[in-house]
Amino acid sequence: MIRPSDLLRETPRGLWCEPGGFFIDPLRPADRAVITHGHADHARAGHGAVAATPQTLAIMAARYGEDFTQSRQSLAYGERVRMGEVEVSLHPAGHVLGSAQARLEWKGLVITVSGDYKRRRDPTCARFEPVPSHVYVSEATFGLPVFRHPDDAGEIARLLASLTAQPERAHLVGAYALGKAQRVIALLREAGYHDPVYIHGAMTALCDLYRDHGVDLGELRPATVKGEDGEKTDFAGKIIIAPPSAFHTPWARRFRDPLFAFASGWMGVRARARQRGAELPLVISDHADWDELTATIKECAREAVWVTHGREDALMRWAELEGLEARPLSLAGYEEEGE
Repeated sequence: MIRPSDLLRETPRGLWCEPGGFFIDPLRPADRAVITHGHADHARAGHGAVAATPQTLAIMAARYGEDFTQSRQSLAYGERVRMGEVEVSLHPAGHVLGSAQARLEWKGLVITVSGDYKRRRDPTCARFEPVPSHVYVSEATFGLPVFRHPDDAGEIARLLASLTAQPERAHLVGAYALGKAQRVIALLREAGYHDPVYIHGAMTALCDLYRDHGVDLGELRPATVKGEDGEKTDFAGKIIIAPPSAFHTPWARRFRDPLFAFASGWMGVRARARQRGAELPLVISDHADWDELTATIKECAREAVWVTHGREDALMRWAELEGLEARPLSLAGYEEEGE
């Protein structure tokens, strides 16, 4: 009798596929790795060979240099390849540009590792596609019933309303450099905001990469004190996107009376918003909320769900009540970069 652990099992280095001879998102350099997406808690440099979507490979090259791996294998969504005895394919996860779920099929058994995912539409990446599987490996970043994310457009409308109400203040929006920043900019454009958006220097390379892959971000300008003409820039009434870490540096103190906003699923938690110093918390998440997690498991898990890096107890209990086998995966090293 074939057991799921014969195909995929948890190890200190990450999820190991024995019949395929590869890890999925390994925590340390491996001879062969399948990478679900480009966030640093999943995509690390130093592997012998990496298989991923072309966008994820481009992100890894931008972050780690062209020699981030000895060899690379580019897989289009839905393309099926053999790795050892296993048929492997990648399917959209809706998390960030190039993000994928890894589907493994071996001797009639199908296990899908979702990586990080969200279900709602994102103008900067391919939308999530359900992958029915015997075993579905799901994240649980927001795996509690209290987490129900509001509509993205409504949160962007709150940002624009604040800009209208306080045009004398620069609006600094904290957003992670890969995925969240580009999504916020694209949502602003969809909401009809066509003024230049100013970005921290740490955003430039990845915004350029998104543009290279067909994502229209409109006019972006560097958030520097002096413009190209040498005149001091007046950021009153402007939107500036910056990594959260920049808020506590001298860079942020150049703006006169700024309004600090922060875009994250965690901004629905008041204590987190206060901790971040967010005057305008924007609940915009790149992860599935409770309703999206449970809907995904209903669609994708035929027999069992394995739950990782999150609040797994409530989600496992829910799955068991739905008649599914549920187990936690204690994969250390996954952070909140996508939020």
